[in-house]
Amino acid sequence: MRITSNKYSLRQILICPSLALIVIIISCSNLLAESTNLQAATDELNRGLAAIQEGKVQEAIADFRQAAKLDHKLAAAHYNLGLALRQIGELQPAADAFYRATQADPQFSLAFANLGGALLEGHNFKLANDYLQRALQLDPKLGFAHYNVGLLREQQKNWTGAIAAFQQAMRYSPKAPEPAYHLGISYLQQSQVSKAKSAFNQAIKLNPGYAEAHYNLGVILVNQGELSPALAAFRASAKSNPNYANAYYGAGLVFLRLHQYSEAVRVFKYARDLYASQGNLQWSGQAQQMWQQAQKLKH
Repeated sequence: MRITSNKYSLRQILICPSLALIVIIISCSNLLAESTNLQAATDELNRGLAAIQEGKVQEAIADFRQAAKLDHKLAAAHYNLGLALRQIGELQPAADAFYRATQADPQFSLAFANLGGALLEGHNFKLANDYLQRALQLDPKLGFAHYNVGLLREQQKNWTGAIAAFQQAMRYSPKAPEPAYHLGISYLQQSQVSKAKSAFNQAIKLNPGYAEAHYNLGVILVNQGELSPALAAFRASAKSNPNYANAYYGAGLVFLRLHQYSEAVRVFKYARDLYASQGNLQWSGQAQQMWQQAQKLKH
C-alpha cells in the first residue's frame, strides 16, 4: 500500500504502539548479536596473532578464517589472513583475503598495498599497479607501497620509474634495507655504478647480514679491480647466508685473479655442488667449467 499522507502514517503508529516497541527490541537484539559476534571474532583474531608470534602459521590461518567468518566486516581478520597465506606461498588465496579486507575497510591502505604486492608476485601487473596506486592515494607516505611500485617497475624494466619509487620508499621507510638494495640493482641497470655502490652500502648498513647486497657490492669491486675488498664482500655474503652459491662463485673469480688456484678450486667446487643441490643446473655447469679451469692452472 502506498502511503499518501503524514496523517495516515501517524494514525498507524498511534493505533499500534506495540509495533514500534517490537522494532526497537529487534534492533537492540541485532545490535547485541553483532556485538557478541564482534567480540568473538576479535578473540579469534587475537588468538591468530598469538599463533603467528609462536610460528604456528597454520593455526593462525584457521583462527583468522574463523574471525572473518564470525564478522565478515572485521578487516583486520581478512588482512592478517592474507599475510599468513602469503607467508606460505598461497598467493591467490592471499590476494582474495586482502581484497576482502579492502571491501571491509575501503580506507585500509596497507591492505591495498599488500593486495598489489600479491598480484605482482602472481605477475598480474596491471591490477597490481591499480591497487598500489590506490594505496598511495590513501597514504602517499606509505613506504611499503612505494617499494612494491618499485618492484613492479623493475619487472617492467622501467628503471627510471623503479629508481624514483625506491627513493620514495627509502624516504618513508628509512629503516628498511630492501629499497636501498633494489635501488642499487636499478642503478646498475643504468650503468650508474657509483650510485649503485652507495645504495648497496646503505642496504648493508641497515642490515649487515644482507647476503645479496654484499655479493653485488663484491661484483662492483671486482670490476673496479679492488680484489681484496671484493673478496671480503663475498666472504661477508657467504657468512650471512652459507647457502648463497653466488658468494662462493664470486670468491672463486677473485682467487683466480690473485693466482690462488687451490682456493679457487675449493670454492668453485663448493659453488658447483650448492647450485646443483638447489636445482640450478645452468650455474652448476658454469661453476664446473671454472673449477676445471682452476684445476688446470693449479697444475
